[in-house]
Amino acid sequence: MARIKVINEISELVAIFHSCDTKVKRDVFEEVTKDWVTLEQIKEKYGKKGEEALKYLEKIKLVETQWLTTPKGPVKAYHTYYTHIQINMTIPILESGDIIYASTMSEKALKEYERKIIEMIEGNPAGIFIGDIVKELGISQTLAKGIIKRSAKLEMRGHNVVVREDA
Repeated sequence: MARIKVINEISELVAIFHSCDTKVKRDVFEEVTKDWVTLEQIKEKYGKKGEEALKYLEKIKLVETQWLTTPKGPVKAYHTYYTHIQINMTIPILESGDIIYASTMSEKALKEYERKIIEMIEGNPAGIFIGDIVKELGISQTLAKGIIKRSAKLEMRGHNVVVREDA
């Protein structure tokens, strides 16, 4: 059965664009589309990059999880939740430029933004208000959200940005 993820928030496009942007991510997505797979199976087949890809897919909520009973005990398994997307939004042209930039910036630039944001969050387990990040870095809120959606280390919780526990 095909499930459709409806995209209403422009920054979600960045995450979708990066869900299959490498061969490993694409292959992992294909694996979880076919059947329920465990993290161990992915690590065995694709290594560390496969593990990172699966965690990213989980972060952006493109996979669902369930516990499988095995002879070794319960194991968390992953499967594709969505197979299609529907984009349903109207955006200002200036914001579309920010999303394109967040989607196409180099990994080096992304890591630099991540580093700066993580430094701002340090010592505050509740995270930092996105408005403070925007002000401190001198970027738009749309660009900041795009960076956070693309990052495997950061996530939004309400209006705060936190470092992911499994990052």
